Amino acid sequence: MSNHPSNTAAPHVHGEVQGRKAGVVIASTRAASGVYQDETGPVITDWLAEHGFVPYPVMVVPDGEPVGAAIRALLTQEPAVVITSGGTGLSPDDQTPEMTLPLLDREIPGIMEGIRQFGTAKTPHAMLSRGHAGSAGRTFIINLPGSPKGVMDGLSVLDPVIGHLCDQLEGGHGH
Repeated sequence: MSNHPSNTAAPHVHGEVQGRKAGVVIASTRAASGVYQDETGPVITDWLAEHGFVPYPVMVVPDGEPVGAAIRALLTQEPAVVITSGGTGLSPDDQTPEMTLPLLDREIPGIMEGIRQFGTAKTPHAMLSRGHAGSAGRTFIINLPGSPKGVMDGLSVLDPVIGHLCDQLEGGHGH
């Protein structure tokens, strides 16, 4: 027997979020109607799984009120995290922020500031995202853009804080 590690790397998992439930809502009228395949849901669920979350099946819904209904439905399951993608821009049907804000008990503006700052370093379009981040009870909710690159940028910003954020929402006081 050898003491050398195998060539197969273990998946990167953050133990502090292990087993917590997470929901994903994709706001896209075209993807919901089958005009094109959603590309951001798989990116988000892969990131969640890599971080030890247990994601519910992705909900792909039309823009507008169906986004609010999907988030409300997920909140009844008391997940640790709900991530939305899409509907954060300036088109008339981009209403994800308006559907999310009334559901938040507290906003966490620093997260969105960080995401917009990180994204703006790559494209000035990132400053047009109107998404929110905050808590609804013990659930963290965040609105990410509808593009895979915008989602990856947002998840990169969340990466170092997601475990601590979930701990705090659940009542942990570690600093």
